[in-house]
Amino acid sequence: MSFAQRFRKNRRGYFSFLIFISLFLTTLFAELIANDKPLLVRFGDDFHFPVLQKISEKDLGGVFESGADFRDPSVQALVRKNGWMLFPPIKFSYQTINYEINSPAPSHPTTENILGTDDQGRDVLARVIYGIRISLIFGLILSLFSAAIGIFLGAIQGYFGGLIDLLLQRFMEIWSSMPVLFLLIILSSIIEPNFFVLLGLMLLFSWMGMVAYVRAEFLRLRNFDFVLASRALGASNWRIIFRHILPNASPIIIANLPFLLAGSITTLTSLDFLGLGLPLGSPSLGELLAQGKNNLTAYWLGITGFVVITLILTLLVFIGEALRDAFDTRK
Repeated sequence: MSFAQRFRKNRRGYFSFLIFISLFLTTLFAELIANDKPLLVRFGDDFHFPVLQKISEKDLGGVFESGADFRDPSVQALVRKNGWMLFPPIKFSYQTINYEINSPAPSHPTTENILGTDDQGRDVLARVIYGIRISLIFGLILSLFSAAIGIFLGAIQGYFGGLIDLLLQRFMEIWSSMPVLFLLIILSSIIEPNFFVLLGLMLLFSWMGMVAYVRAEFLRLRNFDFVLASRALGASNWRIIFRHILPNASPIIIANLPFLLAGSITTLTSLDFLGLGLPLGSPSLGELLAQGKNNLTAYWLGITGFVVITLILTLLVFIGEALRDAFDTRK
């Protein structure tokens, strides 16, 4: 039975993988799903793409040279005189404020704002779509860099052993004993946080989880016959590590990537919840949870944030379990 067949045999993990990929690919094109600008505008004989280019009111026969606000009734009237426009399914971006709500913000879910609005009048569904995208992209980048560092250090420890292994293990024990979340909070309060600053700060600690698995695999595999034969034939240590041992250790690495991704998303959400994560105004799942805490009567905010985060983490756990079972040839 091949790896793909063993992976599909775990129905829960297989369908979780399909849902996760669909969710990621959908939110990857968030601007085409939720935006306050039309996807396509025909004005006279010309076609415009406001999502990709800047269009002023003057281009549409108006007076102002500033960017056209296509939610403004006067701008819509200008367009309809000489053409038409096609909006995305959700006519709000993550920072768009709905000034036409009939109740104070945060407002209840309506047909226009399916998940209601937050305390600033912004559409919750649009912010969830953009928030999922930034969380997944951040988590994937952090997981890949963390895995690369963890694989390199774990391979060195497991293959060479001895003093190198002893020194790195003592360093990791000291480094892992630090209160990671508190240090991230302190550093985030000192340095103005943005996407790349947070990525660098979290990368300081997120690689340690992968080292233990890689080290254990290399300690197990370094005395196998194919390694001893390669060493007897004169292969260099680095060739043995990356050409012979690492491919055989890859199952345990790949199986742990979903759990590493889940941890990255959880940490980012925690910092955003505390107000020390992404810059103010950024679409964030943690910020949505914080709004739910601060507006207990607006139940849709807390419920939406909880359901979305729970769904993402559950999918990743199921995918990790399916990968672990698929790589286990005994099953």
